[in-house]
Formats: sequence, C-alpha cells, structure tokens
Amino acid sequence: MASTAPVAGLKIFSTCPPSNLTPQPEYLRRIRDIARWSEEAGCEGILVYTDNGLVDPWLVSQLVIESTQRLAPLVAVQPAYMHPYSVAKMVSSFAFLHGRRVYLNMVAGGFRNDLAALDDHTPHDERYARLVEYTAIIQKLLGSADALSFDGRYYRVTNLKMTPPLPASLRPGVFVSGSSEAGMKAARELQATAIEYPRPAADYAPLPAGEANAHGIRIGIIARDEEDEAWHIARARFPEDRKGQLTHELAMKVSDSSWHRQLSEIGKSGVSAANPYWLVPFENYKTFCPYLVGSYDRVADEVARYVEAGYRTFILDVPAGPEEMAHIGDVFERAVCAFAIG
Repeated sequence: MASTAPVAGLKIFSTCPPSNLTPQPEYLRRIRDIARWSEEAGCEGILVYTDNGLVDPWLVSQLVIESTQRLAPLVAVQPAYMHPYSVAKMVSSFAFLHGRRVYLNMVAGGFRNDLAALDDHTPHDERYARLVEYTAIIQKLLGSADALSFDGRYYRVTNLKMTPPLPASLRPGVFVSGSSEAGMKAARELQATAIEYPRPAADYAPLPAGEANAHGIRIGIIARDEEDEAWHIARARFPEDRKGQLTHELAMKVSDSSWHRQLSEIGKSGVSAANPYWLVPFENYKTFCPYLVGSYDRVADEVARYVEAGYRTFILDVPAGPEEMAHIGDVFERAVCAFAIG
C-alpha cells in the first residue's frame, strides 16, 4: 500500500466522521476502522470535529488512542466549551495514561445559533483575539513545570500549575483553523500552523519567507489511473442533492466563517471543467472542504502546486476505505517527486 506520510517533510492527517452523519449503531466501529486505516497508511494524525450537534471530541479521541499505536488525535477545541486549564489537563492526562501525543485544532467560530445558545455573542475578529489568550494559557501550562499567573482581557489565572506535568516530547502541535486575516494573525502570534480551506492552487503565489511550513489546508482527494474513472467515482460518492443544497444555503445564513463564504463565492464563479478543484460535495452539504478529482498525475500536480506555495500540512476528508488511502498515498508520492521539498 502506498503511504500518505511521512512524505518528505509533509504532515498528513485524515478526519473522523462526524457523529451526526453516521448511524449511531455503526459509529464506534467506524471510528476504530478509520483510525486504523489512517495509521496503516502512515498518517500523522486524525481530525476530530466539535460543535453543539456532535459527540464530545475528547471521548472520540480516547477511542482513537485505544484503537491505534501512534496516531495522534487532532482535537478541535472551541473556547466556548471549556476552560483552557481543562484542555491542558486533558492533554497531560492522555500523555500520563497512554504516553501519547495529541494535536489541538483551535477553532474560534462556528454556527451563530450554536454560539448564541451558549450566550456567546462575541464578534468574529474578537473571538480570535480571545483565542490567542486561551491558547497561550494552554501552551504555557504545558510548556513549564512552574506555576502560571496570567492577567489578560478574557482570562485570568493565578499560580496555576499543571499536574501531572507534560513531557516535552509530548507537547501538542497547535493549529488555528480559519482563513480570515484575524485567523492568520492569531496563528502567527501563537506560532501555530494556520489551516485554510483552499482556493484552486493556481491562485497561490509562494508564501513569504519564513512562513513556509506554518500553513496547511483541508482537502479531499479522489484519484485513479484514468481521469474518467476518478470523476465517475466522485459523482457516485457525492451526487447532487436538492435537500443538501438547501441545508448548505441555511448553513450559510447562520455561519460567519470566512472560509464558508469564500468557498461559496468560488462555487458561484465556477471553475474550468479541466480543473480538478471540485466544490459539489461542499455545496451539497456532504462535507466541509473542496475536493481534488482526476488522474493520479493531474491531482498530484495540483498538490505539488500547494506544496510549492509553502503548504506542508494536509488534512484529508473522511476516507471512504483503506483502498482510498492507498490511492491518496500514490498522489502524494507523485507530488513530492514533482517538487523537491527542502
């Protein structure tokens, strides 16, 4: 089986299925299976979603750890749900109990109705300012054995200490999810990896010096030997669906996420039929990221363009099966052959 990672300096993650789109009797098995497929394919970790309508991401992450030997849960963390000390405690507890590392995907946004239900009416950009303080507390608690005192605009702690202490080798990687300028600024302040929902690769120029390796994208991939076969599989897996389109339109009305608006605008303008960049799954509410579809070489060329622009982290969509991970692995191997990563 072709391996997706580690590939010449890339970090590749898969994604757990959201609980609201999986029948309850199947959910535990699906999590275990996808975690194992991802590990066997060589992924660094696996994204675990969070929002008001999903099961708790920390409990899902526990299941991922129990089902694998080294796969790292990439846990979505929303400040509205828990105190930063609780997040740090979960990270240190996983390390203590299992000797395992996790990643944190810091999320500032969400559906407005979800935030309003929690009495959180903080404006979009201010949520990222709050996220910086929140994440800084987590990083400081996990990065030192000393007691922490912090007096910020949104959070205050006094002589707070993390017990059990976290071994330096298990400190979490930190991602900031968001394509807006506020999200990018937050990632820079935290020295975190900024995760974007990308535009077509042709839209990108190389990142500024010093920012390469600090950016990643969320993307789905369907690739086969022949272009027509890949598109046949893609359209069968993600058929156009009027109910899904209406759900997407409703989601647009209750979301203030920049990435959601940006992808929707790209969908309105359309892309060339020859372009592997495909938004039908997103527009029909089947998933939350663009797809790249086509032959191995065509999709690999598109991935190589993202790499050339400076993107080194890729978060893949929920895999359809272990064979799909092998096809994706083939794409990444061809991509790194097309672009030598320093």
